[in-house]
Amino acid sequence: MTVATFHYPHSWASKFVGALFCFGLLGSAHAGVFDDDEARKAILDLRNKVDTNQNELASRLETASRGQLQLANQLESLKQDLAVLRGQIENLTNQLANQQRIQKDYYTDLDTRLRKLEPQQVTVDGQTATVDQTENRAYEGALAFFKNSDFKTAIASFNSFLSQYPDSAYAPAAQYWIGTSYYALRDYKSAIATQQQLIKKWPDSSRVPDAWLNIASSQTDMADKKAARKSLETLIAQYPNSSAAVTARDRLTKLK
Repeated sequence: MTVATFHYPHSWASKFVGALFCFGLLGSAHAGVFDDDEARKAILDLRNKVDTNQNELASRLETASRGQLQLANQLESLKQDLAVLRGQIENLTNQLANQQRIQKDYYTDLDTRLRKLEPQQVTVDGQTATVDQTENRAYEGALAFFKNSDFKTAIASFNSFLSQYPDSAYAPAAQYWIGTSYYALRDYKSAIATQQQLIKKWPDSSRVPDAWLNIASSQTDMADKKAARKSLETLIAQYPNSSAAVTARDRLTKLK
């Protein structure tokens, strides 16, 4: 089979083929330029996204860092506040403990004072009686002057006691010690008068026999033997079983 061969004029064919060639090269070149721009654009977009993300991440990290710093500062502040509060609590606890101790000591002292003021049971001249603490101290104070031979002060103290506590269980004894103090001062008339007052005002007192004996002693020292003998006989007759009666009998045998 024979293939037909066409022959084109050289000039026209060359131009036609060159045009096709150029067209093809230009098309290919245009396509290549288009692909590079898209890629560059995509790369730029990615870079922008990366930068944006990095900036956002950096911003968030900075925010988080500031937040952590603020949190750390708040925690430190809270620790300091807590330390202050603990100190205040410890101080208040100590104050409370001291206040409780002071109150306890106060009430203990008050209770002690009240107990001292409360009446107490005592034995006076063989009899049980109820006396106040102040009453007891007043009597014991006056008696201390007598025991120290300060008879004048003893007389004044016992008289003051009788004025303040006329119905005291100690009253007969106080009256007796006044008479005995006068006798010690050799004021025999005052001694006799004082003991006679005791006998008259408290006839049932156990001090009465001793009062008669003191009267007799005062009368003897005043050289009034008749009166002394009568006082001793009265004592023996009225209180024969007393210890004072024993002394009175012995004195009667010597009193001539």
